[in-house]
Amino acid sequence: MTEKKPKGTRKGFTTGACSAAAARAATLGLVTGRVPDMIDCRLPNEQVVNFAVIEGFCDGEHAHAVVIKDAGDDPDCTHGAHLTADVHTLPGLPGQIVLKGGAGVGTITRRGLGLPIGAPAINPVPRRNIEENVRAAAGALLDACGLEVMISVPEGEQMAKKTLNSRLGIIGGISILGTTGIVHPYSTAAFRASVVQGVEVAANQDLDTVVLTTGGRTEKFAMRELSQLPEACFVQMGDFLKYALDTVVHTGIKNVVIGAMVGKLTKIAQGETITHAGRAPVNTELLAEIAADIGADAKTCEDIRNDETARYAFERLAELGLMPEFCHALARRAIQTLKARYPDQFRLRVLVSDFDGVKLVDVAEETHD
Repeated sequence: MTEKKPKGTRKGFTTGACSAAAARAATLGLVTGRVPDMIDCRLPNEQVVNFAVIEGFCDGEHAHAVVIKDAGDDPDCTHGAHLTADVHTLPGLPGQIVLKGGAGVGTITRRGLGLPIGAPAINPVPRRNIEENVRAAAGALLDACGLEVMISVPEGEQMAKKTLNSRLGIIGGISILGTTGIVHPYSTAAFRASVVQGVEVAANQDLDTVVLTTGGRTEKFAMRELSQLPEACFVQMGDFLKYALDTVVHTGIKNVVIGAMVGKLTKIAQGETITHAGRAPVNTELLAEIAADIGADAKTCEDIRNDETARYAFERLAELGLMPEFCHALARRAIQTLKARYPDQFRLRVLVSDFDGVKLVDVAEETHD
């Protein structure tokens, strides 16, 4: 008898992973003449997972496949979404893969989201993963022609109403997301407990420093920057900064490093210690205030104030050559906010990376002898 996993711990798969699986299945259908019922798909984290294909057909120049998203124990509005791939041959364009977004996939209408305006909301990592799986399945077919891959989600527009997409400037559907392909149950009591446990493990090993990161990319970045620290110092806290810092205080750890990108760091600076995207909007008034403090012109500050994302502020200020000053000031504000909440409890340092895991600033709490 297989041991059942505790409720709240079952992992799932991202919209990006399911899209890549559907695209690979449809492509294999073009190659073999039949869309398979099951398909092996290589995820961005290099894990190979077998997905069920619930619907598939092909007619020689076009193939269609559907994979249903299983979000695991993460309460996600896209759980059960039908990630659909339609793959067409493109005669005269050997080797080329053209990725498009169909019905139910959002369209980018604002800057600051890391994709061009007018592009489908398929994030960079899923884009690469879809293409890699299509190329692997297509093989010699790409020597003769190109392939158009259309990703759609029939119920995506309704699902998107339960997200912040429209406020962020993504209209018409959901986003195709995922940096590893795996959905962890970040929103569950089980994950909160794992954050607390991670800090306790560091304390129980008599380590005086804990490095709290907001996700996989920031953890890898922090591990590179702080390679002298034992692995047990690093805790992937996700959105649960409050639980991590409360445990730091409880266990008596004296040094805290936070590794984050500008979006989560803005949430921290504005006083949110549960930083989930759906919990509170980014305080763009705060970002505009910081922009003004570092010398941005009034028009830029107004544009930042009227947008919805921290990434937009980051990109606008980078264009003005003010990105390092902005990140430094934002990190300082985050330190001030947390020190007001946890006075004299621990020393604080903030590492900020860009969206590719490259260090932007390293800011330590000022000490007064």
